Parts: sequence; C-alpha cells; structure tokens
Amino acid sequence: MNRRSFLTKTAVAGGAVAGSALAAPAVLAQAPIVIKMQTSWGAANIWDEFAKDYATRVDEMSGGRLKVDVLPAGAVVAAFQVLDAVNDGVLDAAHSVPVYWYGKNKAASLFGTGPVFGGSATTMLSWFYAGGGQELYDELTQDIMGLDIQGYLGFPMFAQPFGWFKGEVNSVADLDGFKYRTVGLAADLMAKLGMSVAQLPGGEIVPAMERGVIDAFEFNNPSSDRDFGAQDVAKNYYLSSYHQASESFEFLFSKSFMEDLDPDLQAILKYAVEAVSTANTAKAMDRYSADLQKLANEDGVTVHRTSTEILDAQLKAWDELIPELEADPFMKKTLDSQRAWVERVSYYELMNSPDYALAYEHYFPGKLAL
Repeated sequence: MNRRSFLTKTAVAGGAVAGSALAAPAVLAQAPIVIKMQTSWGAANIWDEFAKDYATRVDEMSGGRLKVDVLPAGAVVAAFQVLDAVNDGVLDAAHSVPVYWYGKNKAASLFGTGPVFGGSATTMLSWFYAGGGQELYDELTQDIMGLDIQGYLGFPMFAQPFGWFKGEVNSVADLDGFKYRTVGLAADLMAKLGMSVAQLPGGEIVPAMERGVIDAFEFNNPSSDRDFGAQDVAKNYYLSSYHQASESFEFLFSKSFMEDLDPDLQAILKYAVEAVSTANTAKAMDRYSADLQKLANEDGVTVHRTSTEILDAQLKAWDELIPELEADPFMKKTLDSQRAWVERVSYYELMNSPDYALAYEHYFPGKLAL
C-alpha cells in the first residue's frame, strides 16, 4: 500500500470507527486528509509564500477537511524532480513550473516558456483554460507521457527579466561567449544569441556565479532574485525579455489521489488554484515593485530596460527555433492552437489598450527610461 492509498483508507476507516461511537459529535468523526505538497522553491523564496497562500485557501474552503503540508525544495526530492515524485506517489502534489520537466519532453516548455507571439502571461493562461490549452496539457502528460498526474496552471507571471550581468549589455555582440543560466527552450534561444547555457534551479544560481560556472543569469522577478542574493554577484539588472514572457505556476496532483477524494474536495483543490492566482498576482505586484526599488536604492543595482536590438534578436531566434519544434506533430498542434488564440485575443487586447506608458509619463514625468 503506497502513501496515497494509505491516507485514503485510514481517513475512511477513522471516520467509520468514530461514527460507531454514539457519543462522538459527527464533526469529529473525520480526520483531515493531509496532502504532502513539495515546491521547487527554497523556504526563503517569496514563491514558498505563494504556495502557502494556496494551502490556506484549501484549508478554509474545505472547513479543515483538507490540509496541504507545504514543503520546500529538497525536503523530499530535488527541485526538478517533483513531477516524478508526484507520479510515483512519493508526493501527493507539487508547486512548480512545467519547464522544470522540460528534460522529459520539450513540449513542456510550450506551457509557459515557449515562443511569444504577442500574448502576455494572462493571455496564455486564458488560452490554457478557454482556448484548448488544458486539453493539450492533459494529452501530453497523461496520453503521450503516460503519467499519473493532473495539473492546473495559475498566477500569470510578469514577463521575466533578461537578467543579471556584471557589466552593461546593449547589443547582441555584447552577449557573445557568456555562460548564462536559464531553463527550457530559453536555453536554445539564448544559444542562438551566442551564449552557452547552464540549466540550474534557483538555489544554485548565486553559488555558480561565485565559482565562475556562469557569468550571467536570469531567474524570474525582483523579489526572488533579491531573496537569493543576486545583487551580491552582479549590479546590472535588465528588465524585459521574450525568453519567458508568458509563464504560470504549475499545480501538480497525483491523479489517482485526486480521484480517491470526494467530488467536492476535488473541486476545492482545482478551484483554489484560480482563487490563489488572484491573490498571488496582488502580492507579486506589491512585493516585486517594492523589491525593485530596494535593489536600486539600497543595493546599488542599476536597473535597465533590455535594448530593442536584443529583443529583436530574440524574436528572430524564435523564428529559427519554431520550425525545428514543429517537426514534432504534438508541438506543431500546440503552437498552431496558441497562434490562433493570440492572433484573435491579442488583437483585441492591443487595439483596446490605451498607452499606459503615456499616462504614467504624464503624471510621473522623467521616471521611465524606455
């Protein structure tokens, strides 16, 4: 009997025994079902808080019948190994990103870190839920890969910065020969810009920079970057990039564990992802912006916007990669679905959006360096 069946059977048995004691109140008859969820983040990372925000919502929405035990990266398995652990029943759930299992199937990168056709992370999270993305994700994980997992995406991340450099990088020529940390298809993208790439978990980035294993890197956002000390090893921080501009968190569950739960508890685990997506977005807006100010004002970091030359080169690199990816029928089907969604939805988004930068410059003149 593995852990998931043991938990289910003991919860049922405990309820039956308690129910046989006539004096015991019915509300005490059911012990909470504890869900062991490991993240791919260290305990000091803001994303550990994000995972715990999910656990709080599940606890409250279930009236205490479900308890999510959030564990940091390395507590049970390494950061990149959570998919295997959930599939094998070692973990009941995980809080991660699809790109971390890119080594098993490159198509993982299309669910958040693929080519940017003009849609934001919010656009692509909407594709996942309303444009056929969930069905394609299930096809990949359950049918093609044969995994015992059920996954959902939540929290549309702000476009990831180009990253941290010791000196200024204003042209593609400035990047040539850099040893750079990123993950997923971004590794192929950056290789076309002349860099060699190491794919490392967040907790290994600064030590690798200190040892000279890498000399430039990106992770995700000002808060996470500041938490692990990016500002101690580099002072030039470049915002804006097309390498990972539409990513969301992945909430992974053991499919058989989920199916053993009552339908209402399954629904709570599923829809709490939507609830915490909104909460995580609000917290990210608050903390990311505040930490960016601390990086600039307290830590001596120079904040840049990535040059148009580099951004244009990234798009041209995607143009080279896409035909290579489309040699795989599933990846072509997924990219076709994303293109069709972005062409229609982003047309509306972009045509409808006023120029927010113009309004910002009107009320806060001179602050933007675009």
